[in-house]
Amino acid sequence: MKDLQKRQERKWSSRHALGFLIVCLAGIFLNLGFSSLSGKLGLPFYLDSIGTILVTLIGGAIPGVVVGLFTNFIKSISDFPSIYYGCINVMIAVVTALFARNGLRKRHIIPLILSLGFVGGVLGGIMTWFLFGFATEGISAEFAKSIHYTIPSRFLSQIMADFAFDIADKAISVVAAYLIAFLVPETIRNLLHTDGWRQNPLNSKELKEINRTQVRQISLRSKLIILVTVAMTIIAVVAISIGYVLYREETIDDHSEFGQGIARYERDAIDPEMVDSFLELGEEAPGYKETEERLRHILDSSTNIKFMYVYQIREDGCHVVFDLDTEEVTGAEAGEFIPFEEDFEKYKDELLAGKPIDPTINNGMYGWLLTAYEPVYNHNGECVCYAGVDISMNTLQQDMYTYLSKQISLFLGVYIVVLCLVVWLADFQIIYPLNSMSYGASAFAYTSTAERNASVERIKALGIRTGDEIENLYRAYSQTTEESMQYLTDIRKKSRQIDKMQGGLLMVLADIIESRDQCTGDHIRKTAAYTELILKRLQEKGAFPDILSKEYISNVVRAAPLHDIGKINVPDAILNKPGKLTDEEYEIMKGHAQAGYEIIEKAIANLDDIGYLHEAKEMAHYHHEKWDGTGYPLKLKGEEIPLSARVMAVADVFDALTSRRSYKAPFTLEKAMSIITEGAGKHFDPQVVEAFSDSKEKVQEILDRFSDESDPAQPDAKDEKAEEMK
Repeated sequence: MKDLQKRQERKWSSRHALGFLIVCLAGIFLNLGFSSLSGKLGLPFYLDSIGTILVTLIGGAIPGVVVGLFTNFIKSISDFPSIYYGCINVMIAVVTALFARNGLRKRHIIPLILSLGFVGGVLGGIMTWFLFGFATEGISAEFAKSIHYTIPSRFLSQIMADFAFDIADKAISVVAAYLIAFLVPETIRNLLHTDGWRQNPLNSKELKEINRTQVRQISLRSKLIILVTVAMTIIAVVAISIGYVLYREETIDDHSEFGQGIARYERDAIDPEMVDSFLELGEEAPGYKETEERLRHILDSSTNIKFMYVYQIREDGCHVVFDLDTEEVTGAEAGEFIPFEEDFEKYKDELLAGKPIDPTINNGMYGWLLTAYEPVYNHNGECVCYAGVDISMNTLQQDMYTYLSKQISLFLGVYIVVLCLVVWLADFQIIYPLNSMSYGASAFAYTSTAERNASVERIKALGIRTGDEIENLYRAYSQTTEESMQYLTDIRKKSRQIDKMQGGLLMVLADIIESRDQCTGDHIRKTAAYTELILKRLQEKGAFPDILSKEYISNVVRAAPLHDIGKINVPDAILNKPGKLTDEEYEIMKGHAQAGYEIIEKAIANLDDIGYLHEAKEMAHYHHEKWDGTGYPLKLKGEEIPLSARVMAVADVFDALTSRRSYKAPFTLEKAMSIITEGAGKHFDPQVVEAFSDSKEKVQEILDRFSDESDPAQPDAKDEKAEEMK
């Protein structure tokens, strides 16, 4: 009762929701507080995951991932890039939860530090690389640069530096979190642990058992995880793709406007009336160098400007007016001829006509460039040349990688939190209730009323309260189980009554048959007792293991009273004749074995469950067969005779020897036992005789129970059975 009460106290309630909120706020406060303290003290550590680790150790994965994600959201208010590292803090909570799922263990501290160092250092370093490039910012930037002096790879240098600093950071964080967790009393830790039980909570043993539940294909939990993953991935891919396309187009538009603006500055720096002179005389032309200097200032104004030139467009191609030198390429001299590039063939007519053209993007031998052309008109409105500028688009590619990295990092953080919440809710709202009912059904015990009642109580003790279809299913399942068990109890009670009545009727039937024989007395009861005694002794000795089951022995004992049912066909004159039977009368008497077989065979034909009647038929038919093959009606020998009939043969003869008949007095136990023993291997199965002889004391008890004290045994009496064996 106390255990059930404790479990009920762990069920999710508003009190637990308040505790969950308090734990989350405390974890966020610790993360922000230690991070701020580290910054003020100038320590080379982040210390922004102590609260995440502590809350996970005490409260579980759910508050841990919530603390990890929202810590970075709040930090991003003053340090926006922190938002992209929310997924790292969330992963820290998940890894910590895996280590702490079976409680706080000191031996987990070092493995946990190494694991979290990998998450924060290696995975975090990879993220830093894609977000900001090599050693641009962060605590480990200078260390990464120093490593790069000995390791050529910038990427490896960045990862090694981040891992080294993060191992130290996580060592401090894990030790601090464990110290605080161990200081918190276990009762408080249990109270703050986030359980979502919507039923009476299961203990660790029960959880272990139901988690072993096997399914034919994929578990419901796996299906939910796959469904959520696929759904969120599709949403994320669509959203990120749309954002990527929009961002790319917007960036290209910005570069286009920038290129056109630069081209206009370039155009305005050129005197259109002097273009022909510049083209013919080059640097010797008046104002050429001054104009070139103005163009140089424009070129140097931005690192994104790759090339700057002025061409006069003619039918044969481009004639150079200005072509400024850069660090990578030396410009062409004035008057030189440059043929049209393939990408500009489609603009040839517009260029020859002096019309403006839109900026174009091409990826050629000089890289990914955006080219902007601006026509230069003289005072007559004629286009005398084009001012051209090439804007580098390489930064756009890097910006795209950075954009994707940021979006993916945000998605991962939210995805892990959502997935943890979905699995948590699914476990406590669906998986555990269903598996609990399934386990309760599979572990149901039917063997006794007490066990059935205990099984029903276990199901009722689940107390599932999900408030949905699962609860409706549980209530119907619980009610149906209870009613079914009550119905089964009633059926078994009635079955026992019917079985008892049937046994009584059979005994009455056997008594009626035996009562026709004035000499038999308690024959059917005594032979049943001897039969049971022999069979149990054989079982104890390990004989006939393939036959002697509990059910078999029960069937034989129940069937024993019917072994002489065929005597109903024997006339009373023969059955009760005081003297010795004639040969003709003896043949009629022997016919009771076949008659008994046929009577029971007819009864079996009308029944679905023959039960013990099969053994009754065997004993009625063959209990007068002899081991050496001289018996009747079929002269079977040895193990051709069914075991039940071989046992009944001993019981039947022994009872005949020790019972009073109209023509003889009963033999003593010793005399009768001696006759039985002499018949071993001839009349009787030796193993059966041995088992019977071993039970001499119990045989005496049966004799005493049914003995007639007024009729003492006569040691010299003669019996037809004894004579028959001789």
